[in-house]
Amino acid sequence: MTDDSPHPYSGPRRVLSGVQPSGALHLGNYLGALVKFTRLQHEMDTFIFVADLHAITAWQDPAKLAGQTREIAAAYLASGLDPETATIFPQSMVPEHAELGWIFNCVARLGWLDRMTQFKEKSGKHKERASVGLYTYPVLQAADILVYKATHVPVGEDQRQHLELTRDIAAKFNHDFGAPGFFPLPDALTEGPGARVMSLRDGQAKMSKSDPSDLSRINLLDDADAISQKIRKARTDPEPLPDDPEALKARPEAANLVGIYAALGGRSSAEVLAEFAGQGFGAFKPKLAELAVETLGPVTERMRRYMADPAEIDRILTAGAQRARAIAAVTVAETKRRVGFVGA
Repeated sequence: MTDDSPHPYSGPRRVLSGVQPSGALHLGNYLGALVKFTRLQHEMDTFIFVADLHAITAWQDPAKLAGQTREIAAAYLASGLDPETATIFPQSMVPEHAELGWIFNCVARLGWLDRMTQFKEKSGKHKERASVGLYTYPVLQAADILVYKATHVPVGEDQRQHLELTRDIAAKFNHDFGAPGFFPLPDALTEGPGARVMSLRDGQAKMSKSDPSDLSRINLLDDADAISQKIRKARTDPEPLPDDPEALKARPEAANLVGIYAALGGRSSAEVLAEFAGQGFGAFKPKLAELAVETLGPVTERMRRYMADPAEIDRILTAGAQRARAIAAVTVAETKRRVGFVGA
């Protein structure tokens, strides 16, 4: 990792990430996050959580939240995360996240949070009606990362600013409490195919579970017919596919579908275009639908199987939380001692 401080962090390499249980997971989540989590678990210590504390920064139906949390966990498992290799847990079952988050609230500066663009986007014109939790969301995110002293975080471009805040908080804590190298300055992991899957209805908008149009996304629980229909109805343009990826820059919908094909097939966009150059979407879309069904079908089947056994999911999550707490509790105890709390 890159740490230009005088006393760089020397602990183990760890990766942390999480997904909010606030809606159905889709193809963008699968390619942009879940596939990466599965790969990373074999490269370094991996902590993957269900971000239920973050989810309640906006209203969540209490009757549905537990089920949504189990659905995210089922998606993790169905995508290939091994609970014996990766630590999988709900954020709310590890209270050290919130405890370290409060300490970091007292380290972070208001000016830093005022610059966070995601709060401005999510709160809109009525920010006075937004929850305080939504405003301080990035501080809790910093605690999520640093409570495990994670050195690497898979992020999309929209989360880079939050990771920079995490680095700022870590550096300020290390400086203010005379603890050089205590917290790492985590690095972003953004490389790899499928990092940014766009809406099937608008190639310039990210695929999102909050989009009101279900046709804008392929959900992980969609069956083969639904997947095929959504790809058939995906917005495109009348031009044939080019032989050069550069020619797709002014064609966002075409670039998105080619990128999805490439990510699902483990190929580059150039390789996909070499196969389909000169063909129209009437020929390309059925091939894309076939590949999507072939790739996602087994994931959907495994996910449904896990969801049919909530007790097993709860067992896995509870065991993961116990493993997570064993590490998080040490970090919080060390942090409290450095802050000067009695009994720490």
